[in-house]
Amino acid sequence: MSISGKLTIAFWAIFLVVVGAIIAMFIGINNGSFGHLPPVEELQSPKNKFATEIFSCDGVVLGRYFQSSENRVFTAYEDISPNLVNALIATEDIRFKEHSGIDFKSLFRAIFKSVILQQKNSGGGSTISQQLAKLLYTDVARDKIERAMQKTTEWVIAAKLEKLYTKEEIMTMYLNKFDFLNNAVGIRSAAQVYFSSTPDKLKLEEAALLVGMLKNPALYNPRRESRYDMCMGRRNVVFGQMAKAGFITEAEKDSLSKLPITLHFNKVDHKEGLAPYFREYLRKVMTAEEPIKSKYPKWARQKYYEDSLAWATDPLYGWCNKNKKPDGTPYNLYTDGLKIHTTVDSRMQKYAEESIKEFLGGHIQQLFFKEKKGRSTAPYSTKTTKAQRDSMLQKAMRLTDRYQRMKAAGASAAEIKTAFNTKVPMSVFDWEHGTKDTVLTPLDSIIYNKHFLRSGMMSIDPKNGHVKAYVGGPDFRFFQYDMCTVGRRQVGSTIKPFLYAYAMENGMNPCDEVANTQPSVKVQTGLGENDYTIWQPKNVPYGESGKKEVGQMIT
Repeated sequence: MSISGKLTIAFWAIFLVVVGAIIAMFIGINNGSFGHLPPVEELQSPKNKFATEIFSCDGVVLGRYFQSSENRVFTAYEDISPNLVNALIATEDIRFKEHSGIDFKSLFRAIFKSVILQQKNSGGGSTISQQLAKLLYTDVARDKIERAMQKTTEWVIAAKLEKLYTKEEIMTMYLNKFDFLNNAVGIRSAAQVYFSSTPDKLKLEEAALLVGMLKNPALYNPRRESRYDMCMGRRNVVFGQMAKAGFITEAEKDSLSKLPITLHFNKVDHKEGLAPYFREYLRKVMTAEEPIKSKYPKWARQKYYEDSLAWATDPLYGWCNKNKKPDGTPYNLYTDGLKIHTTVDSRMQKYAEESIKEFLGGHIQQLFFKEKKGRSTAPYSTKTTKAQRDSMLQKAMRLTDRYQRMKAAGASAAEIKTAFNTKVPMSVFDWEHGTKDTVLTPLDSIIYNKHFLRSGMMSIDPKNGHVKAYVGGPDFRFFQYDMCTVGRRQVGSTIKPFLYAYAMENGMNPCDEVANTQPSVKVQTGLGENDYTIWQPKNVPYGESGKKEVGQMIT
């Protein structure tokens, strides 16, 4: 046999061995021999975590409940800008609409450039379907060999995804899954966080910037000033790919490439946005568990009674635990993508928050600062002794996280005292700027914060009892004690117009005389028949006994 014949046989033998090995590998992957391969059922309904949105009665999103790394809200394909779709296809997968999960042309090009030519920048061979498979089912590889095995598994998963979903569904799943950093998970959150926009309204330059981040969101993070030139270069690569694919002209590419990167960054946090006190109240109510008496200390029996009554009579109280998903598990407020529609009016809420800032922060608080300035008992009453002031400040100090951490770490009383009297950089609340960077001792920061007056405001529609505005304090980021539903203050004489108006509706007139006596009220403290105490309202010391006219009692 000639040499050429032997070489031909050798070539075909090697070729068949390689093909056979590839076929065997894919069969092994499909059977799960090389690691977990999600079953069809799991591929048909991949597990995604979506944030819960809270809406005002006028359709404005007040805020979201989400896990720290899962601020994701589902976006349908119809709500995604064509600019984004075109930029994604041109940059990541030009033959997306033609292949069935694996683009062999791009794959062989990438292998040839990286293996044969040893080029580091060989271009990716992964399709959008493969990238989705990676996002859904692949963990971080420990080495190159494990990553190579993951790649082959992703090919199989991508091919299966292509059989189960349309191209539009695959693209939608991918854009909803990707983490753009800065609490921007999914395209809707990314549009909101970086541009204060929505996916359907993204401009071409905005869409190109987000698509550019898909390669490496940390490297091409536009929030980092040091990466500005790198981000701009990556965005312009997207423009170049779009021009090459025919989505834009060369003239448009050149014009767009000259535009600066303009962000309208919108920080997303549970403590930010409208009605944070209301949203926190709503969260506690909806996630409440069924009250168990043994878990309540004796001094909290009244609380147990109130919670038990709410559980039995209020459908919203404990809603997430009372209602079950189709699989029988309770709803998760942070991951199940619920849509909560409330009675709060975003316009009234905004006015209420502005009113608190204007009158409490701009007027009353300034008078309080002026009155307390230079007083040794500040921020407490002038009747407070130095010993009482020091005792109250020490109690406040023991409640801080700093004190608790140092105590748990075994720090001595002297070490803790030194730490609380050593100046450190910190951010504190300021009515004018919201936050202020300064240098204070932790003890001085406690004194500073205790100077701030608190206020609560709730507006209710008298026709139906709907809460229209809810402000629980000056700023939820710094003062999370809710003066609306947690703070307890005597109603005092503000109850009189309601009480006497009701009395007059029922036949009483201002000239009628009523005995000015002290009534006794039975207050239920538990579920039992004998679980109650007697409460008697106290009058001012100079209150008169005998009878008084209703008109006099109002004033």
